[in-house]
Order: sequence, then C-alpha cells, then structure tokens
Amino acid sequence: MSDTTPQVRPERVTHALVRDVALPGGAGTLALVTLDNGLDHTKPSTLGPLGMAELAERLTELRARADRGEIAAIAVTGKPYFLAAGADLLGIGAVTSREQALELGRMGHAAYELLHDAPVPTFAFVNGLALGGGLEVALNCDYRTVAADAPALGLPETGLGLVPGWGGAYLVPHLVGIEKAVDVVLTRPAQSKPFKPAEALAIGLVDALFDAADFLEQSIAWAARVVRGDVVVERRPTDPQPVWDAVVAAARDQLDAVVHGTRPAPYRALDLLAAARTATRAEAFAAEDEALADLVMSDEMRASVYAFSLVSGGKKPAGAPDKALARPVTRVGIVGAGLMAAQIALLVAQRLGVPVVMRDLDAERVEKGLGFVRSTVEKLVARGRMGSDAAARIVASVHGTTDIQEFAACDVVVEAVTEVLSLKKRVFAELEDIVTPETILATNTSALSVTAMAADLRHPERVVGVHFFNPVAQMPLVEVVQAERTSPEALATAFAITGKLRKTAVLVKDRPGFVVNRLLVLVMGKVVEAIENGTPVEVADTALAPLGFPMPTFELFDLVGPAVGLHVLTSLREDLGERFPASPGLEKLVADGTRVVLDAPAPGRPKPVDPAIQSAFGPALTPGETGRQGTPVLDADGVLDAVRTALATEIGIMLDEGVVAGPPQIDLCMILGAGWGFHTGGITPYLDRTGDSERVLGHRLLPPGVASVPAA
Repeated sequence: MSDTTPQVRPERVTHALVRDVALPGGAGTLALVTLDNGLDHTKPSTLGPLGMAELAERLTELRARADRGEIAAIAVTGKPYFLAAGADLLGIGAVTSREQALELGRMGHAAYELLHDAPVPTFAFVNGLALGGGLEVALNCDYRTVAADAPALGLPETGLGLVPGWGGAYLVPHLVGIEKAVDVVLTRPAQSKPFKPAEALAIGLVDALFDAADFLEQSIAWAARVVRGDVVVERRPTDPQPVWDAVVAAARDQLDAVVHGTRPAPYRALDLLAAARTATRAEAFAAEDEALADLVMSDEMRASVYAFSLVSGGKKPAGAPDKALARPVTRVGIVGAGLMAAQIALLVAQRLGVPVVMRDLDAERVEKGLGFVRSTVEKLVARGRMGSDAAARIVASVHGTTDIQEFAACDVVVEAVTEVLSLKKRVFAELEDIVTPETILATNTSALSVTAMAADLRHPERVVGVHFFNPVAQMPLVEVVQAERTSPEALATAFAITGKLRKTAVLVKDRPGFVVNRLLVLVMGKVVEAIENGTPVEVADTALAPLGFPMPTFELFDLVGPAVGLHVLTSLREDLGERFPASPGLEKLVADGTRVVLDAPAPGRPKPVDPAIQSAFGPALTPGETGRQGTPVLDADGVLDAVRTALATEIGIMLDEGVVAGPPQIDLCMILGAGWGFHTGGITPYLDRTGDSERVLGHRLLPPGVASVPAA
C-alpha cells in the first residue's frame, strides 16, 4: 500500500487549560478554558475520548467553583487559529463495535451538557476554525462571539457519512430556525461550503463578531456586559409546527432529487431535525447517539474517513522526488492565451508571485487572455476576496505578447494550446531553440502522450506534464505526469510549483488519459454506448446515482463540454482500444452543437437530460429486448452494472501498468479531479463494497478495514 493509506493512530489529546480572568467593571472572575493539543497551527485541535474526558473533568471542577461563588462565568476558546476542528476522525478507525460508537456520542453529550447546565453563564469565544464537534462546543454554551478572521464555522458531518452528534441537530434549529438549520446541517456540507464569521452572525449561529487583533479582550469585555445585564441577547421563538413540517418536507424532496437514497447520513440528519421540534433535549441527544452509532459502524462512514485521510495526506504525494532537486522559479511563461492558459497565468501570478509571460499568435487573442485576468481580479476585489494592492500587483505581473522570444528568460514554460499532438510538438520544438538549457517545459495536456511530445527534442528529459482541471482556481487536483525520460529535476520542479499553487499533486505515469480522464470518459462512454443500443436517454442519465458523482451523466457532459468529451473519448479509443466505445450519436450532437441538458427545475436541483437528444441516437427501445448492437437493451441497473464492470476492469489494467502507486492515488484523483463523493471513499472502496472488484479482478482493491468496518 502507498503512504496515503490511512492508519489508526493514537489520539492527539486536546487539553483543557484553565486560567482565571478578571471581568471588567467588577463583574467577577471568568474561568477561561483553552482547548489546545500542544501542536503548531498545521495540526488543528480535535476531540477524542481522552480529550473529552479531560474537558469534562475541568468543567466539573469549574461548576463546583461556581457553586462556591468563586467564578461568575465560564468561557471556552482555542489555541491560535482554532477553536476545534471537530471529532478526531482518524481515531474513529479504532472503534470496532456499536457499543463503542454509542459511548462516543454519549461522552460528548455528557461533557458539553456541563456547559449548558452550569450555574453561571457560559460563553464560547470562537477565535478560529470551528467545525463539527468544535462548533458544537460553542452551540452548547449560552453565548458565542467570533473573530472576524475565523476561516470557517460549520457542521460538515453529513458530507462525511455522519450526523452532528454532539447536539447540533437539536440546538441549531432552535437557535436559527428550521430553514436555516437545513442549510447548516444538509446544504452547506453537500457544497463543502462552511460559514464565514459574518454569515454565522447574520443567521444567529453566533451573537457578536469582533476584530481579530484584540478579539479575546473584546470578547471578555462583552461577556462582562452580559454578566452585568448591560447586554441582553434575544433568542428567536421556535418555528410553528406547520412551518417546521413544510421545511422538512421540502428538504426531503431535495434529498430525493439529489441523493436518491444512496447514502444514509443526510436522511438520518433530516430525521433528527424533524424530531427536534417536539423532542426534549434528552430525547434529541439520545437519538443523536443512536444515529451516530449506526453510522460509525457503516462502511460508508469508514469510506468517508478514508477519503478524508487521503485528502489530508495529499500534500505529501507518493513517489515525488527529493524537494531539493527542484529548480528556482523566478519567471513563468504560458504558451497560449485561451481560457485554460489565462486561468493558469492568473493562478501563477497570484500564488507564486512571479512575473508571467502569456503568448499567443495574434494581439486579439492575447488581449482576450489579459482581459480575463483583469476581469477576474476585479470581481475578486468587488467581492472583498482580494485587496486593491494585491490586485494591482497581479495584473501588473501578467504580461501579454505575440513574440515567442520573450520566453527566453523563463525558468518554466507551460504550454496550454489546443489538444493536437502535432501542434504541441511544434510548440516545444520552437521553445527549445529559445529557452535556456535549464528551463523546464511543461504541458497541460489532458490525455495526450507527454513522451511523444518530447520525443524529437534534444533534451526530452526537461518535459513534464502538469494537468490542471477546469476551473483552475477551484479544482484542487493536478496530475503530474512523468514521461519516459522526464528528469528528477523536472519532476521535482513540477511538484514544487503545484505545492506553491496550493494544489494537491498526484504522480501519474504517462499513459493515455492519465487517471481522471481515462476513468471519467470511460464512464461517459459506457453510458452513451447503452443509449446507442436502445436504452432511453432519461434512464441512462440517472442510472449512475449510486456512484457518487456530483451530477447526472449528461450534466457532467455539459460541464466538460460534449466536444471535449468526444475528443478525449476518440483519442482514448485510438490508444486503448474498443473498451472505449465509439458513439455516432454523440458525434452528431457535437456536430450540430446541440445542448444536452435542460435548465435545472429549481436552484440546487440537477439539470435533467433533454429528452429531445434521443433522436441523435435512434429511438428508445424496451429494456430486455435485443438492441441495435445485437445485445439486450439495458435498464438503469444494467447500465450501472456495465459501468461498474468497466471501471473495475480498467482500474485493474491501470494498476498493472503502474499508472499510479496504488488504489489510494486513483481514489484521490477521482475525489479531487472528478468530484467523486467523499461518502463513497472514492471508486475503489465503492467497487469493493459492491463486490465488483472481486467479481471482475478476483480480489479486493483495498484490504478489509481500510475503507470499511473492520471484521469483528
């Protein structure tokens, strides 16, 4: 197994450190509890059994002090940059029975209840990131303040195969209302979009927002005013039952439309929200405990932990050469000024902070690329996501030209021209006569052979693949492609650059389509193959819901671009054979410029396939009868089975070819590059759970217990 395979590790204990603080204005003494795991800011505080037990012990002591009149209030805060990042997810791998899982929930509730039941007011000073169980610490307090620079507040559990298990499913709807609670517990986790401090204040998750520079001092002063009665925080009334029921019903319809019942966590969380209207606090917390225990002992949740571990560990890529081999980069060239080229140029200017030269064949194209950079920066400034000084620096650092000679002073040149091998070879041949012998030449190709591109160069060892995904700013993955003669220095430089760009890099061998496009286009190809044979387009479009893609197949086609998808499918068929099917219907759609999807019926709903595109493939036939290709017409289950079989087959071939170090790298690529759901763990745990890996390959792709519940 690779070094990204998750391992159960001892708990990094988050300690509860207590000190007394005099409240201003003679309001008494505040006992301030600081959650701190003793590690630097790269390792956030998390809450496991040992840390939770220590917190409960400290709070029990403080309650006794409050009873004796020694303190007037209790507050909880965190070490710099963090309140707490939630439960210790990696430690959950040590849970081997439902009884242990049930106790985990009960322990958290018992500790946090000490804050709720304290004989003095309790405060949470949210000084930094507060997610999951970290935010629930704050929710169980009477009052909450937040620092303006806290990066994220949220309850991401349903995106990880869990439910908010330490009070969140009951406390949030009573605090902010059921409609906002659905957003906090279900919608935001699905979008991986936690709350910013101002957003949390606006909906009522927190009561006051203060500047980061003197956040603790302001929070203490505010707490003193609350204790003295100078500040009264009004709480909203609980929503009426009809409103509550209507919101829950709408949320359930949304889940059915998007999730299709394929994973349990969002439905369990919605059940908890529904019951929170009439349940007592004790009843609601007991229900959270039961739901948490069930989900912790599910393969889906263990797969989510595996995925979380892969993404967390992705900054240390398997197989990357020694960082010391990377060459200094003081100037970067971009060949092309189209959309991908301009996006890469902007990202390099923004995060590497070096001059960028963007070159195309004529001034009109160059100006269009520069215009993209300017307009994007202006939008970031308007949204408050970039300062005017930084914006001016970035715009000034991106230079456009039609003169290829301006690449002479570049340390790295990235080609991002049309996906035609002969064109890319010509670009590299021209560059080799201009750049220095030390210059690294990189290609952003999505499927073509990097080895073939470099074959006729005097120094093919300087060529490396850096496959960015669209949109470049948002997509976290870069496939770093090692061609047959790529040097360690070129490879190390590519990894160094992608790291500074804050991307997760995965080392891949130079094989057609690399990882993401090879598998993603195969999936699309098998779907259109079924339609060519007679499966109705509407049946095929929704058949893959259990796979965990973020959208139906044809909406994904629409996002990628049917012409791009067809081009890659054709290219892979030429290189890898008939496993990648031809599609005359898709060729017709692309030739006619036909849009393949309708508008979404409502915000947040999938875009359905346009039934009219059926005519491009021929009439729909009845599942089970002989189709146009002489094989039975597939129903939805048949399409899903065909896709799973094809994926298992292709992954087996890819691993035999050594395209990546192992199955975890395939999963990491598909999670970050194709939006494969965290709840699946990636493609290989899914194929193990369905039995397809053993059926097709004769063995599991991952050992039992790595992304599944360990055998008792």
